[in-house]
Amino acid sequence: MDAATIGHMLNTAFVFSTALILAALGGILSERSGVVNIGLEGLMTAGAFAAAVAAFKAQEAGYGAASPWIGVIAGAIFGLLFSLIHAVATITFRADQVVSGIVINFIAGGSTLYLVKLLFSGSGETSLVNEVFHKVKIPLLSDIPIIGDGIFNAYPTTYLALILVGVIYYMLYKTAFGLRLRSVGEHPSAADTVGIKVLRMRYAAVLMSGILAGIGGATIAMTTTGSFSHNTISGQGFIALAAVIFGKWNPLGAMGAALFFGFAQSINNVLQLFDFSSHIPPEFIYMLPYVLTILVLVGAVGRSKAPGALGEPYFPGKR
Repeated sequence: MDAATIGHMLNTAFVFSTALILAALGGILSERSGVVNIGLEGLMTAGAFAAAVAAFKAQEAGYGAASPWIGVIAGAIFGLLFSLIHAVATITFRADQVVSGIVINFIAGGSTLYLVKLLFSGSGETSLVNEVFHKVKIPLLSDIPIIGDGIFNAYPTTYLALILVGVIYYMLYKTAFGLRLRSVGEHPSAADTVGIKVLRMRYAAVLMSGILAGIGGATIAMTTTGSFSHNTISGQGFIALAAVIFGKWNPLGAMGAALFFGFAQSINNVLQLFDFSSHIPPEFIYMLPYVLTILVLVGAVGRSKAPGALGEPYFPGKR
C-alpha cells in the first residue's frame, strides 16, 4: 500500500467521521446532563432533510456558495425542534428516555420522507443540490506527506467539527457552566440543593444536542450526497451513540472513536482497489463498520462508567 493510498484512506476516514463527531458531541452534552439520547439517528435525519431542502431552495434563489451554509443552519434548527420534543417528553413529563428517543427516530424518519414526497412531486428524494461544500486545502500543512492530503485537505464542516471538539471539551471541564451540567448528570439532587436549576440545565443540554446532531446530518447532505432520501442517514446516529460510550462520555474520546469508525468505513472504498475484493460479497464489506461497532461496544461494556444519574428523571425537591 503506497503513501497515496494511505493518504486517501485517512482523508476518507475524516470525511465519514465528521458527522459522527458532531452527533457524538451532541450525545455527550445530553447524556452528561443525565438524559439518554437514543434519538441521535432521528435528529441527524431531520438535519439532513432540512439542509437538503433549504440548500436547494437557496440555490434556486441565487445564493450561490452561501447555499450549503444556509442548509447547515436549517439542519441545526430542525435538530433543535426535534430535540425539543425529546426534552419536553423526558424532562417535563418524565417519560421513559429510551422510548422517547426511539419515538424521535420514527417521527423523523416518517415525517421527512412524507415531506420529501410532498415537496418534490412524489419523488423519494430531494432534487440534487449543486452548490455543496468542497474540500479546502490549508496552505503548507496540506503539503506534508501522507497526513497533509489526508487531514489538511478537508471539507469546512470537518474543520468545524474538530474545532467544536476543543470548544466543548473546554466548556465541559474548564467552565462553571460545564461543571453545573456535569453535576446535574451525576447527582441532580445535590446540584439542586446548591441552587443549580436542574431542569433548565437539562433542557439546555438536550437542545444543544439537537443542534449538533442536526448539523451532523446536514454535513452528510452537504458533502457526500448532495440530496436527501430515506437512506441518507443509515445508522450513523447509532454509531455516534456507540462513539459516545466507547469514548467514555469525553469529547476527545468520542472523536477518537468516531475516527475509528470513519476509518472502518473508508476500508469499504479502499478494498475495492484490490483484486481479491471481487471474491467478497459486497454486503460483507458494507456491514464492516457496523460489525466493528458491535465488537467495540462489547469490549467497552464494563469499562465505561456512565454519568451517575443517566436515564433517571428528576423533579424539583427530589432527594
